[in-house]
Amino acid sequence: MDEEREITAPMELQRLQAGWAARSGAQPRLHTIVRMGAKTDLGRVRENNEDKFDFLEPEDPGVLATRGRVYAVADGMGGHAAGQIAAEVALNTFIRAYFTDASDDPQAALKQAVQIANGYLVEIARTIRSRSGMGTTLTAAVLRENELLAVQVGDSRLYLLRDGELRQITEDHSWVAEQVRRGALTEEEAELSPFRNVITRSLGGAPEVEPDLYAVQVQAGDRYLLCSDGLSGMVSADEIREILATESPSMVAWDLVQRANDCGGKDNITALVLDVLAVIPWEELAQEVSEIRSEAVSAGGEPALAVAPTSPVGRRRGLIAQLFRRGGR
Repeated sequence: MDEEREITAPMELQRLQAGWAARSGAQPRLHTIVRMGAKTDLGRVRENNEDKFDFLEPEDPGVLATRGRVYAVADGMGGHAAGQIAAEVALNTFIRAYFTDASDDPQAALKQAVQIANGYLVEIARTIRSRSGMGTTLTAAVLRENELLAVQVGDSRLYLLRDGELRQITEDHSWVAEQVRRGALTEEEAELSPFRNVITRSLGGAPEVEPDLYAVQVQAGDRYLLCSDGLSGMVSADEIREILATESPSMVAWDLVQRANDCGGKDNITALVLDVLAVIPWEELAQEVSEIRSEAVSAGGEPALAVAPTSPVGRRRGLIAQLFRRGGR
Protein backbone atom coordinates (compact mmCIF):
# COMPACT_ATOMS: atom_id res chain seq x y z
CA MET A 1 0.00 0.00 0.00
CA ASP A 2 1.50 3.33 -1.05
CA GLU A 3 2.18 5.95 1.64
CA GLU A 4 0.11 8.46 -0.34
CA ARG A 5 -2.85 6.15 -0.78
CA GLU A 6 -6.15 7.31 0.65
CA ILE A 7 -6.85 5.16 3.72
CA THR A 8 -10.02 6.64 5.10
CA ALA A 9 -13.10 4.43 4.98
CA PRO A 10 -15.93 6.10 3.04
CA MET A 11 -19.46 5.37 4.19
CA GLU A 12 -20.53 4.21 0.68
CA LEU A 13 -24.07 5.52 1.12
CA GLN A 14 -25.30 3.93 -2.10
CA ARG A 15 -24.30 0.51 -0.80
CA LEU A 16 -25.96 1.24 2.53
CA GLN A 17 -29.15 2.41 0.85
CA ALA A 18 -29.22 -0.70 -1.33
CA GLY A 19 -28.92 -2.83 1.79
CA TRP A 20 -31.69 -0.88 3.46
CA ALA A 21 -33.98 -1.32 0.45
CA ALA A 22 -33.61 -5.09 0.80
CA ARG A 23 -35.03 -4.83 4.33
CA SER A 24 -37.96 -2.59 3.43
CA GLY A 25 -40.62 -5.20 4.18
CA ALA A 26 -39.89 -5.36 7.90
CA GLN A 27 -41.46 -3.17 10.55
CA PRO A 28 -40.45 -2.72 14.19
CA ARG A 29 -42.80 -3.69 16.99
CA LEU A 30 -41.58 -0.88 19.23
CA HIS A 31 -39.77 2.42 18.81
CA THR A 32 -37.52 3.99 21.44
CA ILE A 33 -37.54 7.78 21.37
CA VAL A 34 -34.18 9.21 22.39
CA ARG A 35 -32.27 12.46 22.61
CA MET A 36 -28.52 12.52 22.15
CA GLY A 37 -25.71 14.85 23.19
CA ALA A 38 -21.98 14.41 22.60
CA LYS A 39 -18.66 16.19 22.94
CA THR A 40 -15.02 15.32 22.33
CA ASP A 41 -12.09 17.36 23.59
CA LEU A 42 -8.31 17.52 23.29
CA GLY A 43 -7.78 17.64 27.06
CA ARG A 44 -5.05 19.63 28.81
CA VAL A 45 -1.98 17.65 27.80
CA ARG A 46 -2.29 16.02 24.36
CA GLU A 47 -1.45 17.85 21.14
CA ASN A 48 -3.99 16.04 18.94
CA ASN A 49 -7.30 14.33 19.55
CA GLU A 50 -7.23 10.58 18.90
CA ASP A 51 -10.77 10.12 20.26
CA LYS A 52 -13.77 10.00 17.95
CA PHE A 53 -17.49 9.42 18.28
CA ASP A 54 -19.95 8.62 15.52
CA PHE A 55 -23.56 7.58 15.09
CA LEU A 56 -26.09 6.65 12.42
CA GLU A 57 -29.86 6.96 12.89
CA PRO A 58 -31.80 5.51 9.96
CA GLU A 59 -35.50 6.32 9.68
CA ASP A 60 -36.54 3.49 7.36
CA PRO A 61 -38.82 1.09 9.32
CA GLY A 62 -37.18 -2.00 7.85
CA VAL A 63 -33.71 -0.86 8.87
CA LEU A 64 -34.92 0.13 12.34
CA ALA A 65 -36.50 -3.31 12.74
CA THR A 66 -33.44 -5.30 11.67
CA ARG A 67 -30.47 -3.08 12.55
CA GLY A 68 -31.68 -0.20 14.72
CA ARG A 69 -29.53 2.87 15.39
CA VAL A 70 -25.81 2.88 16.19
CA TYR A 71 -23.80 5.09 18.57
CA ALA A 72 -20.09 4.52 19.09
CA VAL A 73 -16.91 5.86 20.70
CA ALA A 74 -13.32 5.00 19.73
CA ASP A 75 -10.03 5.93 21.40
CA GLY A 76 -7.14 5.61 18.96
CA MET A 77 -3.49 4.92 19.68
CA GLY A 78 -0.27 4.86 17.71
CA GLY A 79 1.15 8.39 17.69
CA HIS A 80 1.96 10.64 14.71
CA ALA A 81 -1.78 10.94 13.97
CA ALA A 82 -2.04 7.14 13.52
CA GLY A 83 -4.42 6.89 16.48
CA GLN A 84 -6.68 9.56 15.06
CA ILE A 85 -6.77 7.74 11.72
CA ALA A 86 -7.34 4.38 13.42
CA ALA A 87 -10.36 5.68 15.35
CA GLU A 88 -11.94 7.29 12.31
CA VAL A 89 -11.30 4.35 9.98
CA ALA A 90 -12.53 1.86 12.57
CA LEU A 91 -15.82 3.68 13.19
CA ASN A 92 -16.57 4.25 9.50
CA THR A 93 -15.73 0.65 8.62
CA PHE A 94 -17.61 -0.82 11.59
CA ILE A 95 -20.81 1.16 10.98
CA ARG A 96 -20.80 0.46 7.25
CA ALA A 97 -20.12 -3.25 7.76
CA TYR A 98 -22.84 -3.58 10.41
CA PHE A 99 -25.57 -2.01 8.29
CA THR A 100 -24.63 -3.90 5.11
CA ASP A 101 -24.26 -7.32 6.74
CA ALA A 102 -26.75 -9.84 5.37
CA SER A 103 -27.26 -11.74 8.63
CA ASP A 104 -30.67 -11.65 10.31
CA ASP A 105 -28.93 -11.80 13.69
CA PRO A 106 -27.78 -8.33 14.85
CA GLN A 107 -25.29 -9.80 17.33
CA ALA A 108 -23.66 -11.86 14.58
CA ALA A 109 -23.60 -8.73 12.40
CA LEU A 110 -21.90 -6.78 15.20
CA LYS A 111 -19.19 -9.40 15.64
CA GLN A 112 -18.58 -9.58 11.91
CA ALA A 113 -18.42 -5.78 11.65
CA VAL A 114 -15.77 -5.73 14.39
CA GLN A 115 -13.72 -8.33 12.51
CA ILE A 116 -13.93 -6.35 9.28
CA ALA A 117 -12.86 -3.12 10.97
CA ASN A 118 -10.03 -4.93 12.75
CA GLY A 119 -8.82 -6.55 9.55
CA TYR A 120 -8.75 -3.24 7.73
CA LEU A 121 -6.63 -1.63 10.45
CA VAL A 122 -4.25 -4.58 10.52
CA GLU A 123 -3.78 -4.31 6.76
CA ILE A 124 -3.10 -0.57 6.93
CA ALA A 125 -0.54 -1.04 9.71
CA ARG A 126 1.13 -3.89 7.80
CA THR A 127 1.53 -2.02 4.54
CA ILE A 128 2.17 1.58 5.66
CA ARG A 129 5.30 1.84 7.79
CA SER A 130 4.26 5.07 9.51
CA ARG A 131 1.01 3.39 10.66
CA SER A 132 2.71 0.44 12.32
CA GLY A 133 1.33 -0.04 15.82
CA MET A 134 -1.91 1.84 15.13
CA GLY A 135 -5.02 0.65 16.92
CA THR A 136 -8.15 1.78 18.69
CA THR A 137 -10.72 0.85 21.27
CA LEU A 138 -14.35 0.49 20.24
CA THR A 139 -17.45 0.76 22.39
CA ALA A 140 -20.69 0.76 20.41
CA ALA A 141 -24.36 0.66 21.34
CA VAL A 142 -27.14 -0.47 19.01
CA LEU A 143 -30.62 0.70 19.95
CA ARG A 144 -33.12 -1.70 18.35
CA GLU A 145 -36.77 -1.60 19.41
CA ASN A 146 -36.60 -1.81 23.24
CA GLU A 147 -33.17 -3.46 23.43
CA LEU A 148 -29.70 -1.99 23.59
CA LEU A 149 -26.93 -4.23 22.24
CA ALA A 150 -23.37 -3.24 23.09
CA VAL A 151 -20.09 -4.43 21.61
CA GLN A 152 -16.80 -3.82 23.41
CA VAL A 153 -13.09 -3.94 22.55
CA GLY A 154 -10.66 -2.06 24.80
CA ASP A 155 -11.23 0.22 27.77
CA SER A 156 -13.71 2.82 26.60
CA ARG A 157 -16.96 2.30 28.50
CA LEU A 158 -20.74 2.16 28.43
CA TYR A 159 -22.61 3.23 31.57
CA LEU A 160 -26.31 3.15 32.44
CA LEU A 161 -27.93 5.55 34.89
CA ARG A 162 -31.31 4.12 35.96
CA ASP A 163 -33.37 5.24 38.96
CA GLY A 164 -30.40 7.18 40.33
CA GLU A 165 -28.01 4.21 40.24
CA LEU A 166 -24.99 4.10 37.94
CA ARG A 167 -24.01 0.77 36.41
CA GLN A 168 -20.99 0.08 34.21
CA ILE A 169 -22.34 -2.19 31.45
CA THR A 170 -19.04 -3.04 29.76
CA GLU A 171 -15.89 -4.56 31.22
CA ASP A 172 -12.51 -3.03 30.42
CA HIS A 173 -10.01 -5.00 28.40
CA SER A 174 -7.07 -3.69 30.40
CA TRP A 175 -4.33 -5.29 32.47
CA VAL A 176 -5.43 -3.71 35.75
CA ALA A 177 -9.12 -4.51 35.19
CA GLU A 178 -8.27 -8.15 34.57
CA GLN A 179 -6.16 -8.25 37.75
CA VAL A 180 -9.06 -6.78 39.73
CA ARG A 181 -11.46 -9.38 38.30
CA ARG A 182 -9.01 -12.13 39.31
CA GLY A 183 -8.66 -10.69 42.81
CA ALA A 184 -4.94 -9.93 42.35
CA LEU A 185 -5.48 -6.16 42.75
CA THR A 186 -7.97 -4.06 44.65
CA GLU A 187 -9.78 -1.18 42.94
CA GLU A 188 -7.60 1.23 44.93
CA GLU A 189 -4.39 -0.52 43.86
CA ALA A 190 -5.55 -0.53 40.24
CA GLU A 191 -6.06 3.24 40.36
CA LEU A 192 -2.43 3.72 41.40
CA SER A 193 -0.89 1.08 39.13
CA PRO A 194 1.69 2.28 36.57
CA PHE A 195 0.07 -0.22 34.17
CA ARG A 196 -3.44 1.22 34.37
CA ASN A 197 -3.29 2.41 30.73
CA VAL A 198 -2.17 -0.95 29.33
CA ILE A 199 -5.02 -2.46 27.32
CA THR A 200 -5.16 -6.15 26.46
CA ARG A 201 -7.51 -5.99 23.46
CA SER A 202 -7.83 -3.46 20.66
CA LEU A 203 -8.81 -3.16 17.03
CA GLY A 204 -5.67 -3.39 14.90
CA GLY A 205 -3.62 -5.12 17.59
CA ALA A 206 -3.84 -8.66 16.16
CA PRO A 207 -5.25 -10.42 13.07
CA GLU A 208 -8.23 -11.63 15.10
CA VAL A 209 -10.04 -9.95 17.97
CA GLU A 210 -12.82 -11.25 20.23
CA PRO A 211 -15.33 -8.55 21.18
CA ASP A 212 -17.58 -8.75 24.22
CA LEU A 213 -21.34 -8.45 23.63
CA TYR A 214 -23.93 -7.17 26.08
CA ALA A 215 -27.71 -6.77 25.97
CA VAL A 216 -29.91 -4.45 28.07
CA GLN A 217 -33.68 -3.98 27.99
CA VAL A 218 -34.17 -0.22 27.81
CA GLN A 219 -36.71 1.67 29.88
CA ALA A 220 -38.11 5.17 29.69
CA GLY A 221 -35.96 7.37 31.92
CA ASP A 222 -32.71 5.51 31.19
CA ARG A 223 -29.62 7.59 30.48
CA TYR A 224 -26.65 5.91 28.76
CA LEU A 225 -23.09 7.21 28.57
CA LEU A 226 -20.44 6.04 26.11
CA CYS A 227 -17.04 7.49 26.97
CA SER A 228 -13.31 7.15 26.46
CA ASP A 229 -10.95 6.50 29.36
CA GLY A 230 -9.98 10.17 29.24
CA LEU A 231 -13.25 10.68 31.12
CA SER A 232 -13.55 7.53 33.22
CA GLY A 233 -9.87 7.70 34.20
CA MET A 234 -10.15 11.28 35.48
CA VAL A 235 -13.64 11.47 36.99
CA SER A 236 -14.86 9.14 39.72
CA ALA A 237 -17.96 6.99 39.25
CA ASP A 238 -19.76 9.00 41.95
CA GLU A 239 -19.07 12.25 40.13
CA ILE A 240 -20.12 10.76 36.80
CA ARG A 241 -23.40 9.66 38.41
CA GLU A 242 -24.01 13.11 39.90
CA ILE A 243 -23.37 14.92 36.61
CA LEU A 244 -25.39 12.43 34.58
CA ALA A 245 -28.40 13.12 36.80
CA THR A 246 -28.55 16.77 35.68
CA GLU A 247 -29.70 18.75 32.67
CA SER A 248 -29.98 17.77 29.00
CA PRO A 249 -27.76 15.22 27.20
CA SER A 250 -25.80 17.99 25.45
CA MET A 251 -25.19 19.92 28.65
CA VAL A 252 -24.24 16.75 30.50
CA ALA A 253 -21.69 15.83 27.81
CA TRP A 254 -20.11 19.28 28.10
CA ASP A 255 -20.14 19.16 31.90
CA LEU A 256 -18.51 15.72 32.00
CA VAL A 257 -15.74 16.87 29.64
CA GLN A 258 -15.21 20.03 31.66
CA ARG A 259 -14.97 18.02 34.88
CA ALA A 260 -12.35 15.70 33.34
CA ASN A 261 -10.35 18.77 32.30
CA ASP A 262 -10.70 20.29 35.77
CA CYS A 263 -9.23 17.05 37.15
CA GLY A 264 -6.18 17.36 34.94
CA GLY A 265 -7.32 16.45 31.43
CA LYS A 266 -4.38 14.08 30.95
CA ASP A 267 -5.93 12.39 27.90
CA ASN A 268 -8.41 13.13 25.13
CA ILE A 269 -11.97 13.13 26.46
CA THR A 270 -15.16 11.96 24.77
CA ALA A 271 -18.70 11.65 26.12
CA LEU A 272 -21.82 10.58 24.23
CA VAL A 273 -25.07 10.68 26.20
CA LEU A 274 -28.39 9.05 25.24
CA ASP A 275 -31.69 9.81 26.98
CA VAL A 276 -34.55 7.33 26.61
CA LEU A 277 -37.70 9.44 26.61
CA ALA A 278 -40.23 6.77 25.74
CA VAL A 279 -40.65 3.24 24.41
CA ILE A 280 -43.86 3.02 22.41
CA PRO A 281 -45.51 0.58 19.99
CA TRP A 282 -44.72 1.38 16.37
CA GLU A 283 -48.43 1.58 15.54
CA GLU A 284 -48.91 4.11 18.34
CA LEU A 285 -46.07 6.18 16.90
CA ALA A 286 -47.74 6.05 13.48
CA GLN A 287 -51.01 7.21 15.07
CA GLU A 288 -49.31 10.15 16.79
CA VAL A 289 -47.59 11.17 13.56
CA SER A 290 -50.99 11.05 11.86
CA GLU A 291 -52.42 13.34 14.55
CA ILE A 292 -49.48 15.73 14.16
CA ARG A 293 -50.10 15.85 10.41
CA SER A 294 -53.71 16.82 11.09
CA GLU A 295 -52.58 19.49 13.55
CA ALA A 296 -50.14 20.81 10.96
CA VAL A 297 -52.89 21.15 8.38
CA SER A 298 -55.06 22.99 10.90
CA ALA A 299 -52.18 25.26 11.94
CA GLY A 300 -51.14 26.09 8.40
CA GLY A 301 -48.12 23.80 8.17
CA GLU A 302 -46.52 23.63 11.62
CA PRO A 303 -47.67 21.00 14.16
CA ALA A 304 -48.83 22.42 17.49
CA LEU A 305 -47.93 21.01 20.91
CA ALA A 306 -50.87 20.60 23.27
CA VAL A 307 -48.56 20.10 26.27
CA ALA A 308 -45.62 21.97 27.79
CA PRO A 309 -42.51 21.32 25.65
CA THR A 310 -40.35 20.86 28.77
CA SER A 311 -42.48 18.04 30.20
CA PRO A 312 -41.60 14.39 29.41
CA VAL A 313 -44.76 14.09 27.29
CA GLY A 314 -43.95 17.38 25.59
CA ARG A 315 -40.40 16.28 24.77
CA ARG A 316 -41.73 13.03 23.32
CA ARG A 317 -44.34 14.93 21.31
CA GLY A 318 -41.69 17.37 20.11
CA LEU A 319 -39.42 14.58 18.90
CA ILE A 320 -42.28 12.90 17.07
CA ALA A 321 -43.01 16.27 15.47
CA GLN A 322 -39.40 16.36 14.30
CA LEU A 323 -39.90 12.96 12.66
CA PHE A 324 -42.94 14.39 10.92
CA ARG A 325 -41.00 17.44 9.66
CA ARG A 326 -38.26 15.20 8.23
CA GLY A 327 -40.80 12.99 6.53
CA GLY A 328 -40.43 10.06 8.94
CA ARG A 329 -43.26 7.58 9.43
